[in-house]
Formats: sequence, structure tokens, C-alpha cells
Amino acid sequence: MQAQGLGLARTLRLGLFQGCLGCLAVIFAGLLNRVMISELNIPALLVGVALAFEQFVSPARVLVGQVSDAHPLGGRHRLPYIWMGTAAFCTLAVLSIPLIFHVARLLQTGEAHTITAGVLALCGLFAAYGLAISTASTPYLALVIDRTNEQERPRAVGIIWCLLTVGIVAGAISIAIGLRGLDGVEDPAVLEPALFAFMVRVVLAVLLITLVATVGMERPRTGQQLSTADARQDSITLKQSWALITSSRQVLVFFLFLVLFTLALFLQDPILESYGAEVFGMPIAATASLNALWGIGTLLGLLLAGLWIVPKAGKLATARLGCQLILASLLLLMAAGALGQIPVLQVVMVLFGLSAGIGTNSALVLMLDLTLPQAAGTFIGVWGLAQAMSRALGKVIGGGLLDLGRWLQEISGLSPGPLPPFALVLGVEALVALAALVALSRVNLRQFREDTGRSLSKVLALEIG
Repeated sequence: MQAQGLGLARTLRLGLFQGCLGCLAVIFAGLLNRVMISELNIPALLVGVALAFEQFVSPARVLVGQVSDAHPLGGRHRLPYIWMGTAAFCTLAVLSIPLIFHVARLLQTGEAHTITAGVLALCGLFAAYGLAISTASTPYLALVIDRTNEQERPRAVGIIWCLLTVGIVAGAISIAIGLRGLDGVEDPAVLEPALFAFMVRVVLAVLLITLVATVGMERPRTGQQLSTADARQDSITLKQSWALITSSRQVLVFFLFLVLFTLALFLQDPILESYGAEVFGMPIAATASLNALWGIGTLLGLLLAGLWIVPKAGKLATARLGCQLILASLLLLMAAGALGQIPVLQVVMVLFGLSAGIGTNSALVLMLDLTLPQAAGTFIGVWGLAQAMSRALGKVIGGGLLDLGRWLQEISGLSPGPLPPFALVLGVEALVALAALVALSRVNLRQFREDTGRSLSKVLALEIG
């Protein structure tokens, strides 16, 4: 494993790639779902299911981690996979625009077989997009571990995830500027070419920035280095990986915490922009600004946690604080809808981001601390799987709860206002944040290292397959 250390300048440069992922995440989760639900009138559950296919393929993260660990390309374990994945997800991002509008046209025809084919194609595209993201991001996180020691890693994590948040803010700002001419526009004939041109510009920038961020970050291995790499402990099989995961109760407990924590952050993800549109009457560019406000708050939370709270209170205590603040923010988000005041919503989004940043910093440092260097690719794949599963569940459950709330509102004869269905989504999300707190209380860092270290030794000693 490489251990040259990154240093501040290289950490900042490597973090640019994470910023690109943040930018694209805003466009997919913040822009396209709003357009599909509010402008194209595609059912929210269908939108959630389609977008969730990006995460439904998340088990591939474990496979990608294994392949990256065991099969270098050109002597490199990480960079070739990062570059191939980036090229693939950029191409698929561009193709998503015409397909989304095609599916919207098919839904208007009412022909079941063509609608089914279109929906399957949309789900397939997002699944392929998720595979490409996994191919790039899992080796990327493993590269961060390869290049940092235990002392340097918390700072590197803080910087890289700050840049992820900067990417989220940059993506929201780019939407607000690049699409400001679409305020009030609902005609698909106008929206489609504008969104397609916008996406092309975004992916070209992503490709360029990815090269700037990663070139030279991993040296090729030759001769004796390669033979040493072949004998690395993280070159274990998928069957051995599963045995390692299931042999430790603490791995499963932390896996559950990551699922619940991420779900508590992103259950509202598929409906937030529609919340701004329908409850507060905000146009496309204005709802995109909600992500910018959330991102600014998250950036402040990441810095506050990394520089002050974690050193003072510890990782577990900070994670607990983050979960508690997320719970309070979700309750405030419901209250903002009752008031119907845009400035209140904007303030709450900053507070929600601050809470997310505090919780995310501590959860990420815990995640990397609970990653054995001997099996970095495997553990990063497992933690990535936990987070991706919860993002997928968030999109499906969030969209489904919104449709359920509207149906219940219709059959019960309640007030026809837009708030109650959205309040249902936010209320369930608050309960999930409470469950994450309970799961976190079961995590024991010392026991995790002891149990997992013993499990790794036993798994590697087995003659499997």
C-alpha cells in the first residue's frame, strides 16, 4: 500500500473530484427530480424508483473494491477505474435528458407496453449511471486511504468532504445561473433543449476537472512492487469478504447506523425542490438555491466539527450531536411549511445543512477509522454499499410517501393544501433520525477493531474456493 502522504495542496487537488460528484448529485437529485415531478407531472413514486436504481446497483461497490484491490491496470490499482467510471457516468448523464422527456411523452399516450418499455429504459439508464459512479468513487476513496496515514486522514477527510459540499453549492449556483431563463416555463419543447445543452456543459467541465484532480496521484507499480501487491491481504475473494462482514456483529451494527443516518439526511431528497415549488411557490432557479443554502450550512458544519467539536467531544459524541440536530432540523422544516414563508425555509435549510455537516464529518471519520488498512477496498465497498442502499431507499420511500400522502388527503376529504403530503415525508424522516441515534449507541470502537481484526485473520486463514 502507498503511504507517501498527500499534503495540503495534493489533498485539495484530489478533493476536486469529490466536488464534481457533488455538482452532479445536485443536478440529478435537485434539478431532474423537480422537473420530472412538478413540470412533467411524472408520478413521484415512479421518479423515486427510477432515481433509486442508481443506488440499487450499490452491491457492485464491494465488487469494484475487490477488483481495484486485486487487479491493477498498468500497474495502478485506483486511477484507471476512476477514469473509466468518470467517462461512463458523464456520457450517461447527457443521455438522461432526452430519455426523461421521452418517457414523459409516453406517459401521455396511455399505451401500457410503450410506457413499460420507457420506464424500464429509464431505470436501466440510472442503474448504469450508478454502476459508473461506483466504478469511479470506490477506488477514489480507497486511494484516499492508500495515500494517508491515521494522523493525516481526519484532515484529508474534512477537506475532501468540504470540497464535496463546495461542489453541491457550485452545482446549485450553476443551475440558478444557467437555467434562470426557464423560470415559469413548463413547455417540454423549451425545457428539453435547454437542459440538454446545460448538461453537456456540466459534463465537459467534470471531465476536465477530474483529470486535473487525479493525474499523478498514483504511481505505477512494476516488478517487485507488483509481486508484493499480489500478496496483499486485501486481495481476498468476494466470498471471503462476505464472511468477514457477517462474522462481526459490530460491522453489521455500524452498517445499520450508516443506512439510517444517510436515510435521515436524504429521505426528503426526491421531494425537496417540489416542496419549495408547491408549498412556497418557488421557480426552478429558486428551488435550486435551496441546495446551495444546504451546502453552505453543510460546509460550515464540516469545518466546525473537524476543527472544534470532534477534537473536543470525540467522534461518537459528535455523531450523536449531529443526529440530534438533524432530528430538530426536520421538525423545523415541517414548521416552515406551515408558516409558508420563504425566508424561514431558507434559514432552516442552512441549519439543516449545518446539522448534516456536523454529523457527516464524524460519521465519515468513524467510517475510515473502522476500515482495516489490510482490506481497504473491501471495507470502503461495504460502507459505500450502506450509504448507497439508504439513498436508494430514501428516493423510493420519499417519492412513495408523497404519493401516499396525496392519496390519503384525497380520500379523507382533508384540506386540499399542498403541505400535508410533504409533512408526512418529513415526519417519517424524523423518526428515522431517531432510529439512527439508537443504532449509534450500540457502536463500540474498541470492540469493533478487536472483533474485526480477529475475523480478518480467520477469514484469510480459510481455504475457500
